[in-house]
Amino acid sequence: MKFARVPLDEAEGAVNVHSLKLPGLDLRKGTRLDAALVRALAGHGLVEIVVARAEPGDVAEDVAAARVAAAVAGAGAQPEAAFTGRANIRARCAGLVRVDRAGIDALNAVDEAVTLATLPEFRPVQAGEMIATVKIIPFAVAGAVMAAVEARLAECPPLVEVAPFRLSRVAVISTWLPGLPEKVIAKTLRVTAARLDGAGAAICHEERVAHTAEGVRHGFDRARAAGAELAIVFGASAIADRRDVIPAGLEAAGGVIEHFGMPVDPGNLLLTGRLGAMPVLGAPGCARSPKENGFDWVLRRLLAGIPVTRADIVSMGVGGLLMEIPSRPQPREGAASHAGPTAAIVLAAGRGTRMPGAHKLTVPLDGEPMVRRVALSALASQARPVIVVTGHDAARVRGALADLPVHVVHNPGYADGLSSSIRVGLGAVPPEAPAVAILLGDMPKVSAGLIDRLVAALQGHPGAVAAAPASEGRRGNPVVWARRMFAALSALTGDVGARHLLAENTEAVIDVEVGDDAAFVDVDTLEELQALELHRIAETARVDARPALDGMEAEDA
Repeated sequence: MKFARVPLDEAEGAVNVHSLKLPGLDLRKGTRLDAALVRALAGHGLVEIVVARAEPGDVAEDVAAARVAAAVAGAGAQPEAAFTGRANIRARCAGLVRVDRAGIDALNAVDEAVTLATLPEFRPVQAGEMIATVKIIPFAVAGAVMAAVEARLAECPPLVEVAPFRLSRVAVISTWLPGLPEKVIAKTLRVTAARLDGAGAAICHEERVAHTAEGVRHGFDRARAAGAELAIVFGASAIADRRDVIPAGLEAAGGVIEHFGMPVDPGNLLLTGRLGAMPVLGAPGCARSPKENGFDWVLRRLLAGIPVTRADIVSMGVGGLLMEIPSRPQPREGAASHAGPTAAIVLAAGRGTRMPGAHKLTVPLDGEPMVRRVALSALASQARPVIVVTGHDAARVRGALADLPVHVVHNPGYADGLSSSIRVGLGAVPPEAPAVAILLGDMPKVSAGLIDRLVAALQGHPGAVAAAPASEGRRGNPVVWARRMFAALSALTGDVGARHLLAENTEAVIDVEVGDDAAFVDVDTLEELQALELHRIAETARVDARPALDGMEAEDA
């Protein structure tokens, strides 16, 4: 193409180079100037204009774009008609984008006049979605350049394809330990079903098994019997080693472990394997969340029938730092900005519907309102301030806390559920607090010592997001949460706590082993209250009797 500023009377047949907006005339870049347009421009007083004229052998921009697009589009890719030097390429079907990176680099290096841009490789797309675009930058491509481009394209296979999703039947096996709430598993299934739906797949078999190698083995046997084409295992506890429960169960079923771990965060603790022709994924804890993580990268490829080798996984490190996650400490959350003590929140807004005829939180236990006992434990710990969130029958709760140095905040939306009270309580936490202990007002056996142990555990692990009491594989309350989790806690909705956040970030949760049931006993009914009082009376009697028994034993000796 030859560009020049020419007298207007010499412009007919040339291409306009710069867009012009004139009264009653909108002349776009790339418009071929005919006699009528030349007269209209003259009528506006123009005497010259910048134009481009094709030289011998030049290929017009739309023709060039169409030819390049046709050459680069492979299986599952459909070029559209070219316009203004651009030819878009769209997906014919749902699947994953496949690209030849070296071939695209070589094409783009031929000449600056011809460009090809694509979506990243392995990006999931739906039918009709644009996956690539060819753009011719000048108004025409020199014949020699076009010949060089087409010679380069002849040397390589199509550069852009869509690998359609092929697998549609997926088994989900969840291992179970005491303390793992059913709602965590239910949410995991909903999240997984949504992930699969985008690929045209569905859960064809789902079951819970014991968190043992034998339980996992039987789960795989039933998954194969159900005709599953892919199996996913969610562990009640994260996979820690190739010899852990889930990989051991896979090998016991006759399968093989292909790779454990990946340089993608979140997603580090992913296991890949195979049971015959069926791919197997041991899911990391982050796969319980709908947010994209390394699990998605591997799952999508497998659903498209693309093998995922060890080499594929180890190459994912560049770009593998996916998002801000709570377990990744941020500089702005260092000790200097949050140097105060850990705060405590006592949730005391509930209606206690399972204890009709009484206000649960203020019923006496050993002569003292239950919520007061919880607040006293918090005050006896190192946590400060102690924040109590009221809701239902707030005046009665305030009365039970009279003369205690606690900060009471009211949750007018307490009927919306537990999450709303957590949000109100967090709003009262001082900005200098590095963490918060969240206590339930109906757990009167929790002691100051337990709270302090949890606070110390979290302080001793700067990368942790929470510390929770644990016994025999189950987690109890209270939980001490690092400040980096406040946003996730505030985003909770409905009458649910934060248990699923522990499951999603399980690698960054510190389990503090406890030897009694204080972290697991809550009081919902009058029968439970009476049983707790009887237990305390028996314990007191045992302690009172101990000196006398010791004396009798001494006399016998």
